[in-house]
Amino acid sequence: MKVFISADMEGITSTIKWEECNANDKFYSIFAEQMTDEVVAACEGAIAAGADEIVIKDAHNGATNIDITKLPDCAKIIRGWSGHPYTMVEGIDSTFDAAMFVGYHSAAGREGNPLSHTMTRKPLYIKINGEYASEFMLYSFAAAYEGVPTVFLSGDKMLCEDAAKMHPGVHTVAVKEGQGASAMCMSTKKSLRLIREKAEQSLKQNLNKARISLSDKFNVDICFKDHMQANKMSFYPGMKKLDNNRLLYETDDYFEVLRMVNFVL
Repeated sequence: MKVFISADMEGITSTIKWEECNANDKFYSIFAEQMTDEVVAACEGAIAAGADEIVIKDAHNGATNIDITKLPDCAKIIRGWSGHPYTMVEGIDSTFDAAMFVGYHSAAGREGNPLSHTMTRKPLYIKINGEYASEFMLYSFAAAYEGVPTVFLSGDKMLCEDAAKMHPGVHTVAVKEGQGASAMCMSTKKSLRLIREKAEQSLKQNLNKARISLSDKFNVDICFKDHMQANKMSFYPGMKKLDNNRLLYETDDYFEVLRMVNFVL
């Protein structure tokens, strides 16, 4: 079984402040270690379910957060960014049996995490076909574009609840619940155990039933916090300016959504 894992940091068990996710901060190593441990737990669950090939995308900031020395023998990791529109799931293709997401967070405009955002901190929100778009939505849909079912997610409670509406086969671990600038965080020992268990369970289901079909049309509404940024990005091909801060992009090809996001945000 071949499994793809994408890992972020703002949705791991312990992070609640931006500086905790910044490699220049003196306490960053604590949270990078927890990110690594959560990825390793997901790998262990996947291996217990029969995975013999795992590809991991380090998908936070500079993409150099995960300690490669702790990964199992059957794992490979993609570090850094090539510029491909798949960004946080770069490397995924139709040869994978399943996709898993570790340490993800709620969307810009959603209060489920003190660090809620989508791609950057520039947009107030992004909506795709009327729904708030998280990074999980963007890149689990990228997996679906390649025909790969999304079966596992760990992150904040609100994102986990949103994910269940998108993916019928997704198994989730809500490691924290945000309120304002705070979060109720699970014990890290418990979160690692649950990630391991749920990752295994997620891969033992009928994976064909976990596949989803994408919409035929995509209406992407982006509201920037800064009207000057909105004006600049209104010149992206096919973009329409709705008002001072809002842009609209429409397409029937999901890859074009990802290409636009990669350049506009």
